[in-house]
Amino acid sequence: MKYYFTCFILFLFQLFFGQSLTLSEIMKGDEFIGHQPENHRWSIDGTTVYFDWNPKNELGNSAFYWKKGMKNPEKVAPSDLIAARIRNDNQTDFPTLFFINQGVLYEFDKKTKKKKKIYQSSQGVSNVRRSSNPNQIFFNQNNNLFQLDTKAATLIQITNFKGTKTGSKEDKSNFLSEQQSELFQFIKDQESKKQWNKEQAEKVKEKFPKEIFHDKSSLEQITPSPDAKFVTFRLSDYATTSSTKVEQFITADGYTKNTNARSKVSIDNLSKHKMGIYCHEKDSVYCVSFSGLTGISEFPKYYQEYDKLKEKEKEEKAIVMQAPIFNQDGSLAVFEIRSQDNKDRWIVQLNLETGSITELEHQHDEAWIGGPGIPGYAFSRGTLGFLKDNQTIYFQSEATGYSHLYLMNLKTKQKTQLTKGNWEVREVVKLSNDGKSFYLSTNTSHPGNREFYKLDIASQKMIPILTKEGAYEVEVSPDEKTLLVRYSSKNKPWELYIGENKPNATLQQITFSTTKTFDAYTWKSSEVITFKAKDGADVYARVYEPNAKNKNNAAVVFVHGAGYLQNAHNFWSSYHREYMFHNLLTDLGYTVLDIDYRGSDGYGRDVRTGIYRHMGGLDLSDHLDGKNYLVSQKGINPDKIGIYGGSYGGFITLMALLTTPGEFKAGAALRSVTDWAHYNHGYTANILNYPETDPEAYKKSSPIYFADNLKDRLVMLHGMVDDNVQFQDIVRLTQRFIELGKKDWDLAVYPVEAHGFRETYSWVDEYTRILNLFNETLLSE
Repeated sequence: MKYYFTCFILFLFQLFFGQSLTLSEIMKGDEFIGHQPENHRWSIDGTTVYFDWNPKNELGNSAFYWKKGMKNPEKVAPSDLIAARIRNDNQTDFPTLFFINQGVLYEFDKKTKKKKKIYQSSQGVSNVRRSSNPNQIFFNQNNNLFQLDTKAATLIQITNFKGTKTGSKEDKSNFLSEQQSELFQFIKDQESKKQWNKEQAEKVKEKFPKEIFHDKSSLEQITPSPDAKFVTFRLSDYATTSSTKVEQFITADGYTKNTNARSKVSIDNLSKHKMGIYCHEKDSVYCVSFSGLTGISEFPKYYQEYDKLKEKEKEEKAIVMQAPIFNQDGSLAVFEIRSQDNKDRWIVQLNLETGSITELEHQHDEAWIGGPGIPGYAFSRGTLGFLKDNQTIYFQSEATGYSHLYLMNLKTKQKTQLTKGNWEVREVVKLSNDGKSFYLSTNTSHPGNREFYKLDIASQKMIPILTKEGAYEVEVSPDEKTLLVRYSSKNKPWELYIGENKPNATLQQITFSTTKTFDAYTWKSSEVITFKAKDGADVYARVYEPNAKNKNNAAVVFVHGAGYLQNAHNFWSSYHREYMFHNLLTDLGYTVLDIDYRGSDGYGRDVRTGIYRHMGGLDLSDHLDGKNYLVSQKGINPDKIGIYGGSYGGFITLMALLTTPGEFKAGAALRSVTDWAHYNHGYTANILNYPETDPEAYKKSSPIYFADNLKDRLVMLHGMVDDNVQFQDIVRLTQRFIELGKKDWDLAVYPVEAHGFRETYSWVDEYTRILNLFNETLLSE
C-alpha cells in the first residue's frame, strides 16, 4: 500500500507540474545518466589520448582513443590494447621504456612506436624499474630482484631471499661415528677425500648472492638503489586475528555459503616491521634502527584519562616504513615512516652504507595524521619526491592547519613552505619537465572547487590555468603543451576535454556521455551555502530548494557517508543517485540540505579531526545547527524535518534519533554502523583509538548504547552480504530494540546486496521506502 501511495503522489505531481523524474529511472544510476569516461591518459608520444568508457551501456568499460582531427572517439582495437595501457611514469628521459603486461616484460621504442617482448617465464615478473644505467632495468620475480642488461644481453639475480631454511641436517658426532674413525684408516681416507673435493669445488664456484632467510615473515618492498649496489626490503609480521564471516543466502546451489571478511578494530591488530639493507658488493645484510625517532616512545595524551594507562611503562610505538625514494643518480635516499596509531609521520634520510637514518621532518597530531598528500593510514604513501637538482625533496604537511607543499634541501636542511593560505593543495599532479615548476590541483578559491595551477618554484608564484567553478582532473601531455581534462560541475557529469596549457584556455569537449532522458530534465545547480555552528565554525552545505508554488515547508537532511568525504562541492557528486533523488524531492515540494559536517574532507585539519574520540559529537551538532538554519532562513516547519544517510550517514541518522530524540520527525538509516567496536581497524582506530585503551570513546560514539531513547519513526535498510558495515551490526541493534520493547522502527534487508548496492531493483525498493517514510511522517498533519 505504501508503494502505491508514493506512485500516486508522483502521478499527481506529473499531472499538474509536468515533472518526469521517477525512482525506477533515476535509480538505474549511470545507465540512466550515461557512463562517464575514466582513467584518462596520454600516449607516450603525446599524439593520442586514451580513456575507459562505456557509451553504449555494455556490461563494462572498454578502452577508447581520440586524436586531433577525429570527430568522435573510437574503441581501441584488440591488437592495440597493450599499447593503450603503456604509461610513461618515470621513464620520460629514456628513448625506450619498459612495461609489464600479464607478467611479461616488454620494451617500447618511443621513436619507432614498436614494442617487443623481452622476457617471458611461467613465473611472471613484476615491478619494473630503471637503473642509473640506461641499458639496465630491474624487475621482481619469485620475491627476488633481477638485473637485466639489454645491451649486454645479461640477466643477473641480485638477491637470494628464501623462506624457512631447509635441507639435510649436518652430520652429528656420536660414540659410534667417533669409534669408526678411530679404528679404521679407510674412514679417515674417505673423509680426507671428501674435504679435498670440497676445497677444489670452492676454488671454481660461481659467486651467488648471500642467502637471506625471512622464515615466516612477509618479504615486501624489495627496492634497488639506481646503481644496484644496495637493495632495501621490509620484513613484516602481521597479527593473527579472528576474521569476521559474511553469510550468503542466495546461492546457485541452494546452500548457504560464508566467506571470510575483515577483522574488527583492536590493539591486537598491530603488526611488526623491520627494514633491511642488502649490500651487493659486500654481500652482507644489516638492519635499520628507528629507536632515535622523535616521539617514538611517547604515549598519546588520552592515556592520562585512564588509571591503568597512566603508569604504563614506556615502549617504542609500532611503526611502518615505506620503501626509499632515490634521487636521479642514486646518491641520496629518503623515505617516510608512520606510527600505527597514525599520530606520527617521519621523513628520514637513509645512509645506505651504514644503515643509519637522519630525521628530516616529524609531523605529529594528537588526533591522527592525514589530509591531502598525507594519507590517514599507516600503510599508505604520501607526497614525497626529489627535485631535479638531486638534493631537494618536496612533501606535504598540515603544519599550518591546511595541507601545503614544502621543500627541504638535504645539504643545508633548510625547509621552505611553497604554498600558503586557508586552502589545500589537493594533489601534486606532476613536476614540470624542466624541474622548475609544479602542476597542482588546489581548492584555492572555494573548498568545493578543484582548480589547476602552475607553481613557479623560484618565485613561489601561482599561475592560474583552469579556475572556473567545478573540478578539473588534468593530465599534462608529455611535451607540456596540451591538457587532457576531466571536468564536471554540480549539475553536469564528468566529460573529457582538450585544451592548450595556458591560462583560461578554451576547452574542446571530446566525449558526450549523458543520455537523452537525462538531458531532458533541468537539473538543479544547488547552491553551496555556509551557516554558523554553535561553536562559531563555518559549515558548508548544499541546499536544494523547490519552486515557491509547490513548497510544502517540509525538509530532508541528507548525511553523506565515509566521514572524511566532501559532498557540498561544486562538481558532480559521487552520490549521483542521491543527487537525482534530491531533485525529485524538491519537485515534490521538499527542501533538502546536504551538509559537510565536522570530519569532512576539503576544509583543513581542524574540520578533518573534529570528530576525534567522539563520533556523533560535533558532526551531529552540525546537523542540528543545519536544522536551525532551515527553520530560521528557509521557513521550514521544525516539526516537518527528516534525516537520512548511508554508512556513516546511517550512523549519524541513528545518533540523531537516539541521542537527540524529538529533533527529527523521522530517519532512514542505510547500511549503518551501530557499534564502532565492531567496525574495521584502519578507519576506526584513527578516530576512536582502540577499544581496549579508550573504551569511553567507543561507548559515547556507538548508537547501540542509546537504543532506549528511540521515540521517532525509524527505518533501517541493510544489505545482508555487506562485508564493510556487516549485517551483524544492524541485527545487534535490532535485538536491542526488541529487548527494550521499542515499536516505532522497521528493518528492510537486501539478501544479495553488499555495502554498495548493485541491482536497480534493490535501489528502487530502498528509496521507495525512504520516500514513503518522509511522505507519511513529514506531510501528515
